[in-house]
Amino acid sequence: MNRPLSIPSFEKEVQLEPLHDLGYQIIPSLYSESEVERIAESIDEFATDVHNQSRSSELFSVRSLLVQFPELQSLLFNQNLTRILESHFEGNYFLSKSIYFDKPSASNWFVAYHQDLSISVDRKTDVRGYSNWTQKHGLYGVQPPLQIVGKTLTVRIHLDDTNAENGALRVIQRSHKQGIVRVAQKQWNPADEVICAVRRGGAMLMKPLTLHASSRTTNGRRRRVIHLEFCDEELEQPLRWMERIDL
Repeated sequence: MNRPLSIPSFEKEVQLEPLHDLGYQIIPSLYSESEVERIAESIDEFATDVHNQSRSSELFSVRSLLVQFPELQSLLFNQNLTRILESHFEGNYFLSKSIYFDKPSASNWFVAYHQDLSISVDRKTDVRGYSNWTQKHGLYGVQPPLQIVGKTLTVRIHLDDTNAENGALRVIQRSHKQGIVRVAQKQWNPADEVICAVRRGGAMLMKPLTLHASSRTTNGRRRRVIHLEFCDEELEQPLRWMERIDL
């Protein structure tokens, strides 16, 4: 398998060509050790007090993370993350989704290949171009026009070393250029699969249309990830982004 491309440091101008070409990019050192330690300690303390969330031996998650825990923003949005976002978006951008995932060491939970086609909105209403409505965890999800999905940037911040043995994402390179893929027909080349190992304090950037999957944990190690999505596209009225936070 090909190894993922990465940005060696933030001393030079941020280059995001691998993201646009391959559909993903590994950032090895988004946070210093002291920064990631403060983030991990803060979120672990917050997570122990969260109620009515998905908690089991398989997976613990906190949805609308930065809405529920806004104090985390000052720790997450350091100079490095800001530079990445400013390099990617031409104008004003905002946070559109935030989720915390904790894959426990004993987890046998996995996710098959898929694309992230749905966004969270504040209501369900008939709007042209918006389809496949869902309601999960009290949130409305809908598939918006492809332009909105294509403009979205996902940033997955890793609080633990992650590799193939504890749930690192597997992606199909350049699959984001195919539009919506019929996953059941496996319209991709297995040789294009890459395992996206990320070190603690690093991040994975991804286009939502990139096919991605996650395997079971086999090495007994925890995998904590903060999943953030950003966009600069407005929705058709009267729909509004459910979690929108202007930055």
